Amino acid sequence: MNKVKKFFSSNIREISLIIVMIVIAIFVQIRSDGNFLSGENINDMLKETAVLAICAVGMMCVMVTGGIDLSIGAIMALGAMIGSTVLKGNQDLPNIVIVLISMGVGLVCGLINGTLVSRLRIIPIIATLGTMNIFRGVTYLVANGSWVKQQEMGQGFLGMATGSFLGINNLIIIAIVVYVVATFFMTKLRTGRKLYAVGNSEESARVSGIKTGRTLTMAYAILGAIAGLGGILYVCKYGVAQGETCVGYEMNVIAACVLGGVSVTGGTGRVPGVLLGAILLGMLNNAMPLIQISVFWQEAIRGLIILLSIIANTLIRRNVEMKALRRRNI
Repeated sequence: MNKVKKFFSSNIREISLIIVMIVIAIFVQIRSDGNFLSGENINDMLKETAVLAICAVGMMCVMVTGGIDLSIGAIMALGAMIGSTVLKGNQDLPNIVIVLISMGVGLVCGLINGTLVSRLRIIPIIATLGTMNIFRGVTYLVANGSWVKQQEMGQGFLGMATGSFLGINNLIIIAIVVYVVATFFMTKLRTGRKLYAVGNSEESARVSGIKTGRTLTMAYAILGAIAGLGGILYVCKYGVAQGETCVGYEMNVIAACVLGGVSVTGGTGRVPGVLLGAILLGMLNNAMPLIQISVFWQEAIRGLIILLSIIANTLIRRNVEMKALRRRNI
């Protein structure tokens, strides 16, 4: 009995998300005349959510350190635009080369952000707000007013998004692999646990021997590389690369993390929660048009849900801290 109670108390956030998802699914299924839970719609929803879920892992790495990166959408666009431009003139290049080029561009962008935050001690939201505009500007320069169209990418490249393995879409498989690696990194490796230590207290982490500057830089570098991957997959999925790619995407990624229980103040967040948060956001994006909610209300509803999630995260964290204080008094 104690084990069951401990399991529920330690996974309350994830269990709550699953319950919310079930309630939403039942409600929308009834309102949409049984279309929401059809196999085709579920498959489409997961494909639509895959890139968001991948990028949310990168944002989680930064948020658990107590930071945030508003430039993730611009990094996605820049990595994808450079990768697509290379592909445009070299369609015979292997897909993995294009992916690595995009990830490499994202990695460089992440290192720039990490350096600004860890070395120059610029507040993350200010540093990444500035680089967001810089990276977007460079994307426009690379694009030079033109688009890289579907015909210029080649079917082999586009097959990364449209193809499947064992009946599962490639984007979903890539997202699964990213989450397996992220779970191992965040829970099993000492390097991953350092991110939480810095987020809980940077000063305490420094005293305990953790090189906080290097850890912060690493977090932003990881986000950059993952954003580069997400960007090229996004372009692959929609078949076009242009200067406006992923504009505003950072808000969706941050929303997925917040819904998944990642604290905006750092130190808290788990990979399964982020996955559930991304799926929940994907469900909402898919469900609201199905039940004919006005586009004018959709953004308001998303904002309300994010606000409620932040309040819930704050209350849960405060409850945990109060219980820890009571145990110390005993």
